[in-house]
Amino acid sequence: MIEIWQEIYSNLRRNKLRTFLTGFAVAWGIFMLIVLLGSGNGLIHAFEANSKEVAMNSVRVTGGRTSKVYDGLKEGRRIELDNKDVHVTATQFSDHIIRAGARVRQSGINLSKGQEYVSTSFSGVYPNYEEIERVNITKGRFINDIDLRERRKVIVLNTKTVELLFPRGEAIGQVVTGNGVAYQVVGIYTDRGDSDSREAYIPFSTLQVIYNKGDKLNNLFFTTKNLDTEEENKAFIEQYRKVINAHHRIDPTDTGGLWIWNRFLQYLQQQTATFVLRLAIWVIGIFTLLSGIVGVSNIMLITVRERTREFGIRKALGAKPRSILFLVVIESVFITALFGYVGMVLGIGVTELMNMVIGNQTMDTGMWQETVYTNPTVGVDVAIQATLTLVAAGTLAGLFPAWKAVNIRPIEALRAD
Repeated sequence: MIEIWQEIYSNLRRNKLRTFLTGFAVAWGIFMLIVLLGSGNGLIHAFEANSKEVAMNSVRVTGGRTSKVYDGLKEGRRIELDNKDVHVTATQFSDHIIRAGARVRQSGINLSKGQEYVSTSFSGVYPNYEEIERVNITKGRFINDIDLRERRKVIVLNTKTVELLFPRGEAIGQVVTGNGVAYQVVGIYTDRGDSDSREAYIPFSTLQVIYNKGDKLNNLFFTTKNLDTEEENKAFIEQYRKVINAHHRIDPTDTGGLWIWNRFLQYLQQQTATFVLRLAIWVIGIFTLLSGIVGVSNIMLITVRERTREFGIRKALGAKPRSILFLVVIESVFITALFGYVGMVLGIGVTELMNMVIGNQTMDTGMWQETVYTNPTVGVDVAIQATLTLVAAGTLAGLFPAWKAVNIRPIEALRAD
């Protein structure tokens, strides 16, 4: 066995440039595959991170502006949602809606405790807002149904607000004053870096009454069920739009009057995009690997051609065909494994460097911060699997040249130039 490795080393040393160029093609193939997989994972991981802490089966509805003339009314009307929309949503679509809720907002609130104060805004919400949006309760509780029904003056504060108003004390159970109205603190929440991180939550009904909002609201939201495909979601949203449009005297086909964001539909579309992205990366990576494998096969063919006389002499002296087959295949596997390993290490190194430099990119949407790129790395198991696949392909690449070497007839080999 030692003699075989010495012979392989001697052969590769005689053809340094050719071996290097072939090995570079192999290393480049596995390197590009790992880097492409890492880059794709950065986008995929960002999507998964954004989806983790919100209810993906949720829909948000906001009033817009009409884009069509209808029932004697001009286009361009500003549509405001109201409490009836919440009732209609909850009752007429019970087959597909788990629970409906709403949000109404009041800005310009001076919230104070003793000598400490902070400028903030209030969001009047339903209890299910906690599971739909990015509200992570760290202490106490969120708004509940009793708060909503009895119009209680309770409030849930952000941790940053608590640090300002209660620098040395416990906040839960304490009373704060917002524009002259007293609220009892029942919960503390933290967020993921939203732009309005000091926003406070109070019951929806309480805010409507105290701040004279009438029956108007800013957003309507609900969670869905029994909608598993894109087609089912699109059909449901179309029917839902017609019902709400009718309430506000909007053309049934007018998509401008309501802005509807279906997270689950977006999730399904992004899942499809993720699959296409992964497939494209693997296709590009595999073809890049194939270029290296073809290079290995070609160099082994050239090696066999150059050593035709040698192999002929070996066979004339009684060398078994399998020994020649083994020699050629081992050389092919050695080149593929060595340079494949180098490419794998470099690829993992580059993805780790990418993770350090650009591993957590976010975008401010104006309402919250969205993660757009995070953790562009590849698992070691995936890298090893890709490298082992490359080695297996290198073995196959060496079989044809090896078989050609085995079938050399000693007489013809001795006559070769």
